[in-house]
Amino acid sequence: MVALLLFAAVCCAAPVGNAISAYVALKTGVQGDGGIAEGGSVADIPARMLTAYKKAVQQVGKYVPKCRGMRWPILAGIAKVESNHAVGRSIAAGGDIRPRIYGVLLNGSGAGGNTTTFPDTDGGKWDGTANGERAVGPFQFLPSTWAGIGKDANGDRRADPHNADDAALGAAVYLCGTGRDLAQQAPLKAAILQYNHSNEYVANVLGWIDQYTAAAKDPDLKNVSGKVRTVIEAALSQRGVPYSWGGGNTQGKSYGFCCSPSGKNGANIKGFDCSGLTAYAYAQAGISLPRTAAAQARVGRRIPTSLDTGALKPGDLVFYADAPGRDATIYHVGIYLGSGQMVNAARPDTVVRLDAVNAMPGYAGGARLL
Repeated sequence: MVALLLFAAVCCAAPVGNAISAYVALKTGVQGDGGIAEGGSVADIPARMLTAYKKAVQQVGKYVPKCRGMRWPILAGIAKVESNHAVGRSIAAGGDIRPRIYGVLLNGSGAGGNTTTFPDTDGGKWDGTANGERAVGPFQFLPSTWAGIGKDANGDRRADPHNADDAALGAAVYLCGTGRDLAQQAPLKAAILQYNHSNEYVANVLGWIDQYTAAAKDPDLKNVSGKVRTVIEAALSQRGVPYSWGGGNTQGKSYGFCCSPSGKNGANIKGFDCSGLTAYAYAQAGISLPRTAAAQARVGRRIPTSLDTGALKPGDLVFYADAPGRDATIYHVGIYLGSGQMVNAARPDTVVRLDAVNAMPGYAGGARLL
């Protein structure tokens, strides 16, 4: 009974969606907290991978001075499709990813869509086998490709496709070519097509790039005032604070407790879970909220699931449920900012950040308290 009460005390136990959206089948499937997001947002990117993407953007000019328009959403779009951002792996502070990510052996067997035999080029150094080639790392480079574009991004004097920083910089160099302007659609499509010669692949990556770009934009608050602005600014002030299962209250961030459905312990993390963040933000405007996302849906004027996100206004609570239309199944809540964005404490191993409202599966309407 105690365990059940503890579980009910917090929110954000996101259901697992399609964890892998890749064109190269991975040797090991990825499940768990990482599969939370069907939509494109930074919620589905581990913080260390996002750091690698941003770092690569800063470094690529050193290697391709004429490259223009490189942005982290471009790298994120590729990595989403290739490896789901290495979700489920351990990423060390220096960027090394373990266990390593291997694609299928490209021996013409048809597995993973390969119909052409690629002979070994690295003696198994990167892909773990001398019997042929297989794609490696979060950006799924063939060893032969990596030999030409691999770069050391983390300063350890080794260009390793299994390192987040090195792989992201290598991908940036590869996409830039001899100096593309990736701010233009035609060169961007050409770069992605070079990565994988498939129009379907290009369309998929472009879709993710567009969604990550939308999620990365700063909110426009010029027409927001009064208590709504107080709530939003309070939530935004917590950007970068770690997610903590059970963490957060009306006074601010706090230590949580054990354990999330995936076994994540918030007891040693001072931060917020989703409903802890909303409770804190609304408290700054003098409004008291219940502790769980499902209970918060019973406060204020309910915006039903049947209305799409266009019915939301800045400051509204926005909910997500296992069974939209049944509020008892609500598992997550965010604070709507406008323009398709929300402030979100998504899941363990992330931080409070801006996300697209389609970052979480199971949109279940909202609630207007102001």
